Amino acid sequence: MSSEIIDLRSWCETPAGGYLLAWERAQYERAVADIFGYHALQLGLPALDTLVANRMPHRWLAGYGPAVPDESSATLRTISLHTDYAALPFPEGSLDLVTLPHTLDCHPDPHAVLREVARALAPSGRVLISGFNPMSLWGWRQRREAWWARTAHEAGWHWWAEHGKPVLPAGLGLISPWRLRDWLQLLNLEVEDAEPGTGYGLWRPLLRSAPWLHRWRWLDQAGARWWPVLGAVYFVVAVKRVHGVRLLEPRWRRAASAAPQAAPASLVRHQRESAASDTAIARPEGLDEVVTRPSRR
Repeated sequence: MSSEIIDLRSWCETPAGGYLLAWERAQYERAVADIFGYHALQLGLPALDTLVANRMPHRWLAGYGPAVPDESSATLRTISLHTDYAALPFPEGSLDLVTLPHTLDCHPDPHAVLREVARALAPSGRVLISGFNPMSLWGWRQRREAWWARTAHEAGWHWWAEHGKPVLPAGLGLISPWRLRDWLQLLNLEVEDAEPGTGYGLWRPLLRSAPWLHRWRWLDQAGARWWPVLGAVYFVVAVKRVHGVRLLEPRWRRAASAAPQAAPASLVRHQRESAASDTAIARPEGLDEVVTRPSRR
């Protein structure tokens, strides 16, 4: 797994990788700015600081490999912990925010990662996910190049297999956003409605030359308007929902508690003595012997 992350980090240094990091950095900064809590965690891709705009007091970066320079500053980003993303060392319901920048693309068991993130998230906690869209031009070209390289290698055309190098980092397992939504729904993670132009991005062709990549910049506006679901990457925000539970008592127990019960004899005697004493205090002695005198006219 570490080799996959290193390959992705190296690919991010290319013009296409810088194009991707610029778009995803803007999406993460916009999304995490208004998320409050105490504990935030980023899994993978140290080249992109997804929590830089967040104000939580405790923010960690989990991943593999040494610290890498942050593009936005001259300091080094240190990895806080090394762990398997499918077995996080956090108690249940202890994290308020988790970001997954292409983490599901690199991990061999992405569904296990989502289950672990759902376990560690607190109620109403949020998870932010970005990944490559297999239905885009980038995903289609990646599958075509990988298929051609595999077919040429099996046929013994090693000289031709060299021309079929993947354009994206090797070993990525691309997950469609529709499949991801189904996984999130099963884990009680509700997907929030994305603002226009924020759910998908990167409609330019996957080119290795920065000048040619810049010449196709007009496709970003056209793609966001006419074919948004064909963007090269997607960005999903989900909230953990925990439904309240009310314990219902058995029917026979409710009926027994509602039935009238006989009071103890000592309590009845005490109530009668109290009532008699109150009556004696309210009516003074001699009140019954009232002399009625005839009135004078």
